[in-house]
Amino acid sequence: MPIALYRARPSDPVRDLAPSVDGLIPRRHPNTFRSRSRVLRCGERRAKRMIPRRRHVMRRWALLAVFLMVGCGAAPEPEPAPEPEPEPSAGTIERLDPSFDRLVPPDAVIEHLAEGFGFTEGPAWVDRDGGFLLFSDIPGNRIVRWEPDGTVSDFLAPVYEGEHEEGRLVGSNGIIVDPEGDIVFTEHFNGRISRMSADGTRSVVVDSYEGGRLNSPNDLDYHSNGALYFTDPAYGLPSPEDRAQDVNGIYRLNPDGELARLSELPGPNGIAFSPDESRLYVADSSTRQWFVYPVAEDGTLGEGELLLDASDSEESGSADGLKIDELGNLWATGPGGVWVIRPDGLHLGTIKPNEVPANVAWGDADRRTLYMTARTGLYRIRVNVTGDQ
Repeated sequence: MPIALYRARPSDPVRDLAPSVDGLIPRRHPNTFRSRSRVLRCGERRAKRMIPRRRHVMRRWALLAVFLMVGCGAAPEPEPAPEPEPEPSAGTIERLDPSFDRLVPPDAVIEHLAEGFGFTEGPAWVDRDGGFLLFSDIPGNRIVRWEPDGTVSDFLAPVYEGEHEEGRLVGSNGIIVDPEGDIVFTEHFNGRISRMSADGTRSVVVDSYEGGRLNSPNDLDYHSNGALYFTDPAYGLPSPEDRAQDVNGIYRLNPDGELARLSELPGPNGIAFSPDESRLYVADSSTRQWFVYPVAEDGTLGEGELLLDASDSEESGSADGLKIDELGNLWATGPGGVWVIRPDGLHLGTIKPNEVPANVAWGDADRRTLYMTARTGLYRIRVNVTGDQ
């Protein structure tokens, strides 16, 4: 049987020569191959058209995946903000009795507010104009005004207008706000107590006793009846021999202007009433002691008693300015810092700024900030008790 060979047309999908045996492999009409070729070519074109679409879709998915990965890397979860570090305390606190923690919180911080003064003393908080603190820079011969925003300016300068050797303790000392809201202050070299009214007028409150000038008025406190009690040592004079009075006295100036000497001490200094005004506390700097006096109905003083003796302390400083809190505790400057003393004389603890303080004042609207004048600086601390004055 003859064997015929058949070569596919170029359009035939068969790529190689294939033998065909007559009777076994039927021959196909050429158009059949062309038709199949046409179908195949059509399928190829369709597949080719679909390939770009698939590539486009895959490219979009790939870009989306990259975007998500980059986005996640660019926006990590925010780390929690670090806890602010506590401000370093400008001093230390000595706790001697468990009850002290109820007055001064364990986390209390001593703040240093201002510096660069000669010797600071006699602070007093003034409620007008939003509230500010006044204090004396004694050798600087001025009364300084400190604002809560840290601004420092001269409230009164000079205090003493006469000739003097630079650096001497010629200026003011204790400062207080009187019942009318005026500023009352003691003057060392002038040997008097003066008043500064709100309009800036300066006048003398008292400057003599029984015909002689006062020594060097130091600190003062008002009774609720308007009487002014003050101490008159010789600390602000060039020499103790320069004093005009023969004693260092404790005085009461009545609202009618009558001046009475109530008692005397070797070196009377800080002075303050108990909350009920039944007792008067006085510091004696020369002996490093605090005394308490009963106050009679007529304003006179009974026999003074020793409240606390700090003469055996090895720290620098002496019994100086003091204030009372609402519970009757004394906040008294003494050796090393501010001694917190219970009304019965128990020493509860000591607040020790970096400089030894000479005086204190209750301040701010709630009277729970203790301001401390200490050598060349001004300090403060927040406490848990309200000041009585």
